[in-house]
Amino acid sequence: MTNAVTCRYKLVIYDCDGVLFDSLESNYIFYNRVLEHLNRPPLDRGDEHARKVLHTYSFNDVMAYFFAGDQCHEEALRFAKTIHYRDLAPYMRMEAGLIETLDRLKGRVSLAICTNRAVSMDMIIDDFGLNGYFECVMTASQVTNPKPHPEPLLKVLDHFGIEPHEALFVGDGEVDMLSARDAGVPFVAYKTHLPDQPRIEHHAQIMTHLFGEPEDVRLTP
Repeated sequence: MTNAVTCRYKLVIYDCDGVLFDSLESNYIFYNRVLEHLNRPPLDRGDEHARKVLHTYSFNDVMAYFFAGDQCHEEALRFAKTIHYRDLAPYMRMEAGLIETLDRLKGRVSLAICTNRAVSMDMIIDDFGLNGYFECVMTASQVTNPKPHPEPLLKVLDHFGIEPHEALFVGDGEVDMLSARDAGVPFVAYKTHLPDQPRIEHHAQIMTHLFGEPEDVRLTP
């Protein structure tokens, strides 16, 4: 039986944005609201570097990127903190096959989240029905140094009392890859090309990396 197959890892760690959820639109809306408040033009969606920053870095690092040295920096921070997650939740979409894959993994391997989000993860888990899947949720608010620093991943490993090689981190950005590299944790890129990294296009394909199950296993179209 499939369930008798030994897992190659003890723990799978997921990034949130771009892996569990397509949240790019909600991120654009968030930062554009800040810019609108300051009477600034909206973000250029063709700016690939800005897109990568707002989608993968922590809130403080994104704000520093857009407003460092700006006389409106403090006002931008103040206003940004008045924007509530639930105003943005309608613009987030769960990735296809996620729940089905988590259902297959639950009880066979420990699951965790490691994200540069700060204060919204509990609400996200609640609102999208993810309660009961993740034994540890590490956010930027729980560390001194968010990703790409290895601290968040090391704290997750600490929580489970395991070695870096016993975990697998699924991320979608360079900050995830660098954090994994410096923590010594094996890494799989989700829906993105990163140098010399294995890649999956659908959540079901993680089964290959964990159990050696065929890559063409698809839980949903």
